[in-house]
Amino acid sequence: MKSNSHAFVNQLLVCLLVAISAGGSVGVGLVWIRHQISITANNNRVLSARIREVERQIMETKTAVESAQSPDALRRLNANFQLGLVPKSDGQVLHVAGDPVQRLMARANRELFTDARAPIAVTIPLPR
Repeated sequence: MKSNSHAFVNQLLVCLLVAISAGGSVGVGLVWIRHQISITANNNRVLSARIREVERQIMETKTAVESAQSPDALRRLNANFQLGLVPKSDGQVLHVAGDPVQRLMARANRELFTDARAPIAVTIPLPR
């Protein structure tokens, strides 16, 4: 009877050790997963801040380019550098109707579809 009680106690201890180690590994796994989530969230925050900073710089650059291309700024630069440029007149502008892609394709492929060679006449004798 003594050996049966020792065997039961040994089995109980083994089961308790397995349960404790399994619970501990699950706990460590959960802590590791939460840590990884925290790291990912911090990286996302940093990337979002960087994206906002780049978008702000793009808007500043866009504003600087638009202000440099304004008619007043262009007139001022023309006067400062004494370029002698004049505004465009209506006669210099030609408005073309139609699809620009189709026009460019027709102009680029014009040589392919127009053959400058004269047709060749061939006489084939028919058998009698």
